[in-house]
Amino acid sequence: MGFLLAGLGLSALAWSAFAHHAFAGQYDKDNPIQLTGIVTKIEWMNPHARFYIDVKDESGNVTNWNIELGPPLVLRRAGWKQDSLKAGDQVTVAGYRAKDGSKMANGTKVTLPDGRQVFAGSTADGGPRP
Repeated sequence: MGFLLAGLGLSALAWSAFAHHAFAGQYDKDNPIQLTGIVTKIEWMNPHARFYIDVKDESGNVTNWNIELGPPLVLRRAGWKQDSLKAGDQVTVAGYRAKDGSKMANGTKVTLPDGRQVFAGSTADGGPRP
């Protein structure tokens, strides 16, 4: 009986981890988005790197967006370096919006200030390829 309960507990834990990292659970593949903005913060850490950008809408209102990327190792393999982005840089991000409507997106491609386009690594979580 103890093994059964332990097995069920581990299954629940594994499912919870999968749901947390599943693209389909958090992002809408039918709602692509492209944002251009100014980098305000970069978090280069596992399990997902991310950065934040201030985006100005047509009315001039500025909103801060959270852009989720892939893991740092995947980003390095795609040509990123920890200093690829700096606060104050203007970037363009292609990706998919959060299902809950929050100002969050799963990045698929980032155009850096020097014009290079780099893979954002997040599609490794099951999202569509750019």
